[in-house]
Amino acid sequence: MAVRQDAPPGTGAGETPREFAEAVRALRTARLRPEVTSEEMPAPQRIAPFATALSADVTVDAEEIATGRLVLLHDPDGNDAWGGTFRCVAYVRADLDPEMITDPLLAAVGWDWLTEALEAHGARFTAPSGSVTRVATESFGGMADEEATAQIEIRASWTPCDAAGASYDVVPEVAAHVEAWGELLCTAAGLEPVPEGVTSMPSRRGQRGGGR
Repeated sequence: MAVRQDAPPGTGAGETPREFAEAVRALRTARLRPEVTSEEMPAPQRIAPFATALSADVTVDAEEIATGRLVLLHDPDGNDAWGGTFRCVAYVRADLDPEMITDPLLAAVGWDWLTEALEAHGARFTAPSGSVTRVATESFGGMADEEATAQIEIRASWTPCDAAGASYDVVPEVAAHVEAWGELLCTAAGLEPVPEGVTSMPSRRGQRGGGR
C-alpha cells in the first residue's frame, strides 16, 4: 500500500522508539483492495506518546460507499488497560439498505465482521472492545421526497500481538491489522470477498495523492 505522509508519524516528545518506527514501516506495506483509497492523516495528540493514523474510503462506480480511520497508538512503558504497548483504534461507517436496519442481529454481525477479518489475515490480537451503531434517517415535510437512508458505524479497539501472541515489548504484525481493517471496510460496504487463493492487486486507482 502506498500512502502519502502529511505529518510526522510520531506525536510524542523525544526520539521515536525503534519498535514504533518499525511498526510504521510495516503499516506502509499493507496491501488493500483497489476499491479502497487510503492516506496517512494527523494522529490524535494526547491519547498516547506516539501515534500514526490512516483514513480510507471505499469507492465503487465513482460513489463513496464506506469510510473509515485506523489509529495505531504506542506507549513504550505499556498500558494496563491495553494489555500491551500498542493499540489499534478503528472506525468504519458504511451505507446500508434501509430494510437491513431493523435486523436485530445486525450489530452482532457487524462485530463478527471485525473479528473474522482479523482472524482471516492472521492478525493476532487481545483485549478487543467496541460498539456497533445503526443509524436510520427518514425525511418529512418539504424533504419528504428524499429516500430513506441507513448506515452502520463500527467503533473498535484491540491490542495487536506478534506472531507468538505477545503484546508487550514487541513489534506487532501491523500490516495484517491494516489489511483486516481494509477488509472490514469492504465487507461493511457490501463488496463480495476476494475468492480464496486470489491475491487482490492494488492499482493506482486505489491510492490517493500519487503515493510513493
